Amino acid sequence: MFRTRGEELNNGYLNDKPGFRTLIHKTKEWIMSVKLEQSYTKQEIMIMYLNIFEFGSNAFGLQSAAKTFFGKDAKDLEVQESAVLVGLFKNPNHYSPKFNPENSKHRRNVVLSQMVKYGYMTQAEYDSLKETDIKLKYRVENQNIGLAPYFRTEASKFLLKWCRENGYDLYADGLKIYTTIDSRMQTYAEQAVEEHMKDRQKEFFAHWKGRNPWIDRQGKEIPNYLENAIKRTDRYRNLNRRFDGNQDSINYYLNKKIPMTIFTYDGEKEVQMSPLDSLKHYKHYLQTGFMAMEPQTGHIKAWVGGINYKHFKYDHVKQGARQPGSTFKPFLYTAAIENGYYPCYEVLDTQVCIPLGDGTMWCPNNADNKFSGEKFTLRNAMAKSVNSISAFLVNKLGAETLVKTAKRMGISTPLEANPSLALGVNDVTLYDMVGAYGTFVNSGTWVEPNFITRIEDKHGNVLHEFVPKTVDA
Repeated sequence: MFRTRGEELNNGYLNDKPGFRTLIHKTKEWIMSVKLEQSYTKQEIMIMYLNIFEFGSNAFGLQSAAKTFFGKDAKDLEVQESAVLVGLFKNPNHYSPKFNPENSKHRRNVVLSQMVKYGYMTQAEYDSLKETDIKLKYRVENQNIGLAPYFRTEASKFLLKWCRENGYDLYADGLKIYTTIDSRMQTYAEQAVEEHMKDRQKEFFAHWKGRNPWIDRQGKEIPNYLENAIKRTDRYRNLNRRFDGNQDSINYYLNKKIPMTIFTYDGEKEVQMSPLDSLKHYKHYLQTGFMAMEPQTGHIKAWVGGINYKHFKYDHVKQGARQPGSTFKPFLYTAAIENGYYPCYEVLDTQVCIPLGDGTMWCPNNADNKFSGEKFTLRNAMAKSVNSISAFLVNKLGAETLVKTAKRMGISTPLEANPSLALGVNDVTLYDMVGAYGTFVNSGTWVEPNFITRIEDKHGNVLHEFVPKTVDA
């Protein structure tokens, strides 16, 4: 707990002298022991110990151990389960209930017999428990499970960079990280994504039954789609190095069936499948991103980067960019208002053709491929998302003006100054779009989306408070 042998406490002159190192360590530990005895009761010392002890299986502390081995809170442990964990103090590996169950059972019974000896349990109770097997609900905490795994990954990137720049070790210095995530909203967000995407996936499977969904604009299947896609995977790169580019050998292993665990909405399944078939399986799954933000502060309250973090690490909030379509149009109308147009300005719903730099013309259709010939106010045109009016505005304003407006409002993704940008054909991230929409709520002020509020050291001293950047957009 006190790291009395840590380098930061052992850099004195005598520390490097032969024979003194152990003497110095033991003396410091002796002093620390006396101080502990003077300051705390035996029970308080035991609680401190229970909260830092490594029980094995990456479980540090009693609460973590209870969750890892029995899937419950420490306060809900039964007496024989508590005895199993106490038994681990002697040797977490040798008495592990997962990897050495017989040793663990024997050690548990030793602990229970001590309870009988000192009057905490009757002999009859002991006799009824000593023959029972240890019933585990074993699940090791890791980065793939728990609340907000996509968010935790993104936060760790930010924190590792901050720690490098400020001389801290993220995993060893006991830092306290305060985030903006609301655990209740995050739970609801994850449930909403799972329920919604599970239904959409059923529709998707039904629609593409017997066909592959990778098709071109003419509805024809893209040739060699999987073969080209797998070349972007780590597996292919490793095989390519292993066999010096020999395609026959690479193809053999890409098509060889091996045991693997795959994702389905009905739970994980153990199957025999080739890497190529596995890729085909996963390419049939729809993905999504979900982000909820408090616009006044920029605090991100919920972040769901995909449908399952264990099997799909790619984040669809900040990492992945997609075409926003008509949700990009408010930036165009903002640019129009800023440049002298007003909500009641009328525009005729007719086809607009804009010359491009390559000598061609861009002539977008409306969603229903019809032009009414009626006049639309800008207010109604935006409400009904009329493409022809958007084309009229971008032609009058210029695509560069739209790019500048979107950038001011918080779009950091690279934007191409093409007229088609008015219809949202340029890929942008959900992270940018949510932040930029907050500008409307804030009456024109963009507040940078943020997810870390402050960092403290292990003693509670504030090392850094993060104030979100604001821009009068």
